[in-house]
Amino acid sequence: MLNIRLLREQPEFVRERLLVKNFDATEIINKINALDQSRRLAQTELDSLLAEQNSIAREVGMLMKNGKKEEAEAAKAKVASLKEESKVVESKMNDSANEMNDLLVQLPNLPHTSVPAGKLPSDNVEVREGGKIPELKNAIPHWELAKKYDIIDFDLGVKLTGAGFPVYKGKGAKIQRALISYFLDMNTAAGYTEVQPPLMVNEASGFGTGQLPDKGEQMYHVGLDNFYLIPTAEVPVTNIFRDVILSGSELPVKMTAYTPCFRREAGSYGKDVRGLNRLHQFDKVEIVQVSHPDNSYDALEEMVKHVESIVKALGLPYRILRLCGGDMSFTSALTYDFEVYSAAQERWLEVSSVSNFESFQSNRLKLRYKDENGKPQLAHTLNGSSLALPRILAALLENNQDEKGIRIPEVLRSYCGFTYID
Repeated sequence: MLNIRLLREQPEFVRERLLVKNFDATEIINKINALDQSRRLAQTELDSLLAEQNSIAREVGMLMKNGKKEEAEAAKAKVASLKEESKVVESKMNDSANEMNDLLVQLPNLPHTSVPAGKLPSDNVEVREGGKIPELKNAIPHWELAKKYDIIDFDLGVKLTGAGFPVYKGKGAKIQRALISYFLDMNTAAGYTEVQPPLMVNEASGFGTGQLPDKGEQMYHVGLDNFYLIPTAEVPVTNIFRDVILSGSELPVKMTAYTPCFRREAGSYGKDVRGLNRLHQFDKVEIVQVSHPDNSYDALEEMVKHVESIVKALGLPYRILRLCGGDMSFTSALTYDFEVYSAAQERWLEVSSVSNFESFQSNRLKLRYKDENGKPQLAHTLNGSSLALPRILAALLENNQDEKGIRIPEVLRSYCGFTYID
């Protein structure tokens, strides 16, 4: 959530930055500042009324002590009248504040100055690429490989639940488990503490990281209990620090978690969403950092390099993109996407986003740290996929197929216990 002081003092700057995200905030900013002015005037009036009440209340005792009962009763009546007036003014102030907050949560985070303008994925900027794209003849897409080797059953998933809920079988299940363990081991070796959070969160948690109200329609809602199935481990892990004040010496905090993820995304049709390309339930390992504001962009680069090291170790051709404003999330200030190349589909598949949210989430979460003077300040939050499994698995299956079957990358063999799927 943006800081009201920034909107009050630099409305034009906020408008200009949000236009990079193709978000015209003019009307909302004008309404917020009008409500803020109304709230502040009401606060001033309320303070004056309360001061007058206190002053008259102090006089009542003196009047009674001096035997001026009639004057004391008149003073009491005046205090009662001021109290009623104060209630009206306070109600007006609270109404303005609530309406202002309802508008504030509709504003996305400001993009970092390095974010390129643009509306489409084609406007994203390639930072670097690595690995070698394999040259395969008659490559088979992963959904056909899954059926051929009986490792993923998409039809059974439809029977049990619906489209987007595959069933992993045999070596397919084992390689899923191997990837999860490998990713977690790589993350903990890099200093991230592993946690196992709940798979459902309350409304406050969804609001804290910015999924609510912006992405509410994409989340599975358990109506009876008003819980939400998590779209990513970022939500429960970051909310561990909701309403927490950390000491400066505790920063950075680095955490990692594996969870299934649930998303009610409406997708297009065809190969872009076929097989593992887009699922409603999928496995993902996440990394989260809580950082000092002065160090958060160094932390972001560190996280990008860490994810890059994992993709490299898997032997997958990849590229890293800096997202343009129009392709960024509501909450992000700067995002790098990782894509791996699918030799059978002959296209790039997104497998990770690594983002700095600056103080946008921490302002909602009331996540703070104590500076060198002991004063609470908003921390910065970051997160990244490290990694999302479905498209990683799709690329591994497709890129490593040969006449013997599907070759398992060396770094995974000790985890899954086999070298080939055949």
